[in-house]
Amino acid sequence: MDEAYEIDFLPVGNGERSGDAICARWGTPGNYKVMVYDGGTKESGEKLVEHIRQHYGTSHVDYVVCSHPDADHASGLSVVLEKLTVGELWMHRPWEYSAAIRDYFKDGRITDESLAERLKDKMAAAYALEELAEEKGIPLHEPFKGASIGPFHVMSPEKGWYVHTLIPDFAKSPEKKQATTSESILGAMYKSAKEVLANVAESWGFETLREDVTTSAENESSVVLYGVIAERGLLLTGDAGIQALGDTAAYAEFHGISLPGILKFIQVPHHGSRNNVSPSVLDRLIGPKTYSPLTEARITAFVSAAKESETHPRKMVVNGFLRRGAKVMATNGQSKWHHHNMKWRDGWEPAKSLPFSEEVESWD
Repeated sequence: MDEAYEIDFLPVGNGERSGDAICARWGTPGNYKVMVYDGGTKESGEKLVEHIRQHYGTSHVDYVVCSHPDADHASGLSVVLEKLTVGELWMHRPWEYSAAIRDYFKDGRITDESLAERLKDKMAAAYALEELAEEKGIPLHEPFKGASIGPFHVMSPEKGWYVHTLIPDFAKSPEKKQATTSESILGAMYKSAKEVLANVAESWGFETLREDVTTSAENESSVVLYGVIAERGLLLTGDAGIQALGDTAAYAEFHGISLPGILKFIQVPHHGSRNNVSPSVLDRLIGPKTYSPLTEARITAFVSAAKESETHPRKMVVNGFLRRGAKVMATNGQSKWHHHNMKWRDGWEPAKSLPFSEEVESWD
C-alpha cells in the first residue's frame, strides 16, 4: 500500500485577527499517525477535535506541536489536550531559562523566580499546556534544531539563539538593559503597519518584496518543521521570519537537501505577512522565479488568514510565491485540505488558488 498524507488548515479568527490551526495525518490504512501543529483559539481548538474525529477517524493525536507561545497559536491546543488522547507534546518553555537570561534585563531587582513567574503569566496560554501535560502524564519535549517529531525534523530555532537572543527580545520579557537596533526597527515597523497603505504596480518581472524585513522575536522563535512523506517534502513554518527561514535553508543545504527540488507543500509564514519573507529566502526554500506562469504548479502553499481580512495575506507575498511556481490557497474563513494518495472526501471541492495581483500594497 502506498504511503499517503493529508494536511488540513482550519479557519481561525475574523478581520485582522488571524491564527493557525493545523492538523496532519500520514501513513497507510491501519497505521496512520496524526499531528496537530498549532491550535488557534479555543473555538478553533474545538473544530480541530471535531475534524480529527470525523475525517481522521480517531480520538488520538500522536504529536501536538506549539510553534510559539502566542495565544492565537497556543490557546486551541488546550482543547486538544483536554478532549483527545495525546502521545507527545512539543513546545518551548521560556520560563525554564530565567537563570540564564536574568542579567540581560534593566531591572536589577528581578530574580530567577520572579522572571519565571512573569513569563508564565505573560504566556499563559502556552504555560497552560505544560500544566495540562503534567496533569495528564503526557511526555513533554522542547523542539530545538535537530530534534525529530515522527518523520518531521526541527529546522529552527537553534537552542542557544532561542535562549540568549530571542527570549530576551520577547515583547513579554522585561525591558532589556539596552535596546537593540532590531527592536528599534520593529517599533517603526509596527507603527507603520497601522497606517493606511496605497497600492503600487507589480508585474511578473518586477517584485517589491524586500530583503531588509524583520518580525518579532516571538515569531522568529517558531518551530519550523520539515518532513518527507511519500517522497514529497513538506515544510511548516508557523510565524517564522527571514532569520529562522534562512537558518532552515542553510541547515538543509548543509545536509545536502535541496528544498526547491523536493518541497511539494509549504506553509506561508505568519498569515502572509510581508515582514516574514524576502526574495532570497523564497529562492532558497522553493526555487528561483520563473519567466512566466507555469502551466502546472510545482508546489502548493497554504496560508492561514482570517475571514474578511484585508491584509492577510499580502498581495506582494502571494505574488512572490506565484512567481516561483507555487499555487497559493488562503483559508479566509474556510478549511483547506492538501492531500496525496488519500481517498477523496465526500462534499469537498478543489480549492481555488489566489490570482496574481498587478497592484500590491505600497511600503510607504
